[in-house]
Amino acid sequence: AGDADLERLCLEYLPIYFSRRHGDPSRPWNRFSIRVKNPDGGRSLRYEGNWRDIFQNWEALGVSFPRYLPGIIAKFVNASTVDGFNPYRITRDGIDWEVADPEDPWSYIGYWGDHQIIYLLRFLEAVERFLPGMLEELLEREIFCFADVPYRIKPYEEILEDPYSTIAYDTARASLVEDRVGAVGTDGRLVQGDDGSIYHVNLLEKLLVPALSKLSNFVPGGGIWMNTQRPEWNDANNALVGNGLSVVTLCHLRRYMRFLEGLLRRCGDGNSSISIEVVEWLGALEEILDGKGGILESPDVTDRDRKEMLDELGKAFSLYRSKVYASGFSGKGPLDLHRIARFCGRALEYLDHSIRSNRREDGLYHSYNLLEMTKDGGEISLHRLYEMLEGQVAALGSGAIGVKEAAGLVSSLFESRMYDDERRSFMLYPERELPGFLDRNVIPKQEAREIPLLAELVEAGDVSIVERDISGRYRFNGDFSNGRDLSEALDRIAENERWRESADRDRERVLELFEKVFRHAEFTGRSGAMYGYEGLGCIYWHMVSKLLLAVQEIALCAAAGRPGDGGSERGARSGGAGNAPFEELAKAYYRIRSGLGFEKTAAEYGAYPTDPYSHTPRHAGARQPGMTGQVKEEILTRFGELGVAVEEGAVAFRPVLLGKDEFLTEPGTYGYFDIEGTPRTIDIPAGGLAFGFCQVPVVYRLGGGKPRIRVTLSDGTSTAIEGNR
Repeated sequence: AGDADLERLCLEYLPIYFSRRHGDPSRPWNRFSIRVKNPDGGRSLRYEGNWRDIFQNWEALGVSFPRYLPGIIAKFVNASTVDGFNPYRITRDGIDWEVADPEDPWSYIGYWGDHQIIYLLRFLEAVERFLPGMLEELLEREIFCFADVPYRIKPYEEILEDPYSTIAYDTARASLVEDRVGAVGTDGRLVQGDDGSIYHVNLLEKLLVPALSKLSNFVPGGGIWMNTQRPEWNDANNALVGNGLSVVTLCHLRRYMRFLEGLLRRCGDGNSSISIEVVEWLGALEEILDGKGGILESPDVTDRDRKEMLDELGKAFSLYRSKVYASGFSGKGPLDLHRIARFCGRALEYLDHSIRSNRREDGLYHSYNLLEMTKDGGEISLHRLYEMLEGQVAALGSGAIGVKEAAGLVSSLFESRMYDDERRSFMLYPERELPGFLDRNVIPKQEAREIPLLAELVEAGDVSIVERDISGRYRFNGDFSNGRDLSEALDRIAENERWRESADRDRERVLELFEKVFRHAEFTGRSGAMYGYEGLGCIYWHMVSKLLLAVQEIALCAAAGRPGDGGSERGARSGGAGNAPFEELAKAYYRIRSGLGFEKTAAEYGAYPTDPYSHTPRHAGARQPGMTGQVKEEILTRFGELGVAVEEGAVAFRPVLLGKDEFLTEPGTYGYFDIEGTPRTIDIPAGGLAFGFCQVPVVYRLGGGKPRIRVTLSDGTSTAIEGNR
């Protein structure tokens, strides 16, 4: 019909009639209903879920229903914004975003950028494997769009002033969007052109914008700056907003840029039609990356170079936002594909350099860092946080390290403070003792006495800032919640002529001491402050299953003799004897798997071993049941154990990780449903193993000699194929 919107809606159509219930439905972003039937008893084709949970589960769904992968990608990218972020809920009817409500303490605004890059990348990689040529076909099709979320990221200068409050809610825009929804339905939540129609772009533009957004918050040697108020609600922490730098996103972005570079190089010559403002934005970043190449010549980045580069990147992003927020896109212009590929390659040099600089002496990788700006704003120094499991998983999956280093990293993990030998698994971060109540808010005496203002206030009996308790210890006023409260108290005492001079003189020293005592910048939410709900001492099962998948991916690379992007060593051509990296990784893989619930007794696990649970705290069994992301990872790893690989549209069977003890010792029967939904059975001989792939039964038989595949067609005829593909 030549109608881009009709094509977009058809592409987005997904006949899914179930979604995921989050473990904590009390939070507003998790409020949704699971309706599987209509009033007439028929199936209800509807789904609802928050962004992270719904897309991570669809990754596993895509393995069994690969023809829907382009539609899943369309649903994903059409919900992302002009500034490269995403709203918080996805439903069959469209998207939702948060609106601040003074009556609701949970309400807030902010972009949920967690897992955004890696989940999109997983879908892109799957399409490339299952449907070769599909991405190239979609890349230039102008049938995609942007979500019109009424958030406005503040100008870069304002972000520097207060990185904790960086987004404004545009009430006028929100009202306009709601009026459009009332007139045309949920398409009213999409960005429109000057003529009132949906503004369409191609897939390449939709893939470029989130990459440019992340690169615009890149801090050399540190990571990706998390400054969008809800930037990375992830598996290791749920805070670090404002000062946090994510090495996790840095690693995911590295894999994403490598994929994009390869895709563009395969496309060859030609130009792509891209929105003019996006072309200008890419050009600005391109100039910055080319001009700052000296940073790459040393393993260490100076604090001044770090700040100068962030300034230039941040201002380029800020300029782009100011244009599209005010006037929308002004049209499209040509962008050479070779130029974009070169840009991706240049960005990769910086990302690889920063990943290497985050390698710890023990062979592990930093997960999160904190940035600290000097008072004059001219430099940025880094403060490294403690080790976290999430960073190791991200490094393993980045493609930046080879199989030999990966094997060493996994070995170091088992020797690290994160491994719990008793529970045979990994905690999110090392366990530590929290100080008791009376040991908190204690100012070292010497430091309190060295600041004249504090000594003078104590001597005068003024407790508005600090006081000395009955045991002689100095403490800040117990009514302070944060540095702003202290700052306001300093303002108040400065109004008193008696304290004005001292307050002006010592103000910064008092604020620095307050941060030193409470370390608010290091606050990682529940992960650093409590023992339950994925807190200290907890094993978080989804992250362990992510580790399992990452180790499996590299083990299979080693088995195939592929070193990975970051490696130079090459292994043997298959798993087994003589391939030391593969053998080491395979052993580690099954050691990780042995700690999962289904490998344990009910008494040991504290729940039904086959049920998915969120976490296991130190003091109890598994907690918070639900369809967690662990299920998705274990579906993927099971196919990996069975050796099922899809490459260039062809199925290959390489069960190098499969143990012989999984094959039947006596004849058995395999029951399954065919693609029409009819129950069927197949007799399986001794020495056989059966499973289903895309609802097609697959039977393995042990035998000697070269591999061979027999395919039985629906009419009963069969054909033999030499090899395993």
